[in-house]
Amino acid sequence: MATSRRHRVKKEKKRGSMDRSLVFIVLFLVVFGLIMIYSASAYYAVRSGKKANYYLWSQLRATIIGLAAMIFVSRVDYHVLRKFAWPAYFVSLILIALVLTPLGMTVNGARRWLNLGLSLQPAEVAKVGMIIFFSAYVCGNLKRVQHLKGIIKTMVIASVPALMVYGITENLSSAIIIFAIIYIMLFVASPKSAPYVIIAGILIGIAALVVYVVAHNIIPYELSYRLGRIEAWLHPEQYASSRGFQTLQALYSIGSGGVLGKGLGQSTQKLGFVPEAQNDMIFSIICEELGMFGALAVILLFVMLIYHLLMIATNAPDLFGSLLVTGIMTHFSLQVLLNIAVVTNVLPNTGITLPFISYGGSSSVFLLIEIGIALSVSRSIRMG
Repeated sequence: MATSRRHRVKKEKKRGSMDRSLVFIVLFLVVFGLIMIYSASAYYAVRSGKKANYYLWSQLRATIIGLAAMIFVSRVDYHVLRKFAWPAYFVSLILIALVLTPLGMTVNGARRWLNLGLSLQPAEVAKVGMIIFFSAYVCGNLKRVQHLKGIIKTMVIASVPALMVYGITENLSSAIIIFAIIYIMLFVASPKSAPYVIIAGILIGIAALVVYVVAHNIIPYELSYRLGRIEAWLHPEQYASSRGFQTLQALYSIGSGGVLGKGLGQSTQKLGFVPEAQNDMIFSIICEELGMFGALAVILLFVMLIYHLLMIATNAPDLFGSLLVTGIMTHFSLQVLLNIAVVTNVLPNTGITLPFISYGGSSSVFLLIEIGIALSVSRSIRMG
């Protein structure tokens, strides 16, 4: 009896503890995000007839819900999620489809939300749902995803939620992220990289061709809203009063910040020049108020967050845990890269948020849930 107890204690000591460094980084980003949302949104809120702290309190409520969900999920054995793989897939599709019903909400001209008492963006649910589903799917079909036929079948299944997000909510950025998350998860799981490299090369070639077509006016950009965005990206100064306005104002904001910035709360571009500065373009306000130093500090925090997720994925005790965290790491990496690239005009405007910093309740809640899943996997890593 005593021997059994000693063996159990020794076994428990070998179990990994929750990644506290990851928790600290996330909490710092969340608090920093709340500060920047208030700074960026107060003027716009007052002009819109709301209280100055309207967006702050709205984001704070979502953050509290998200942190509670993160703590709960982190305490649950992540293997339980495998039982909910197919439900996660179908629930994601159903929620996206419900946007077409009277439950759908239109905000700022985009119909991407559901009114379920609280506003919910189905695309954010779908990102988490697809990470869970395809982690389980790949584990159950590991040999299949190593061959071209199996890869194509899997990509067809992956295309359904991505195409629904694009077709129903017209949210191209979220559709790309969903597809890319699944693609990278499959690439990581398969020992054969050649088919994935070929497919990636084809997709990059198509994207380059589209840019070339628009840049050389082979197809009039007026025929497509998306092509118009590419034209505005290539020549924003020619569309300073229309499609290029937001991008140019963000660039002015970044440039005026200098090395150390104007000081927290001292941005002038948020005073009606950068439209809804608390959303996609909040990184430009960070650059203006905190300068290059503040911007680099934020980027470093995200690099540290992604590094910790990489370490958890690498040391996960099984393939399911590794794929879960790989999907989460890919999601964060893509959103950070795309947001900063858009704000600095490296890529066309796609309307993607900066994790934990941009205003958006649904995004914050489900990103924190993803962190909770990663923490659950980290708790299962045995030490020694």
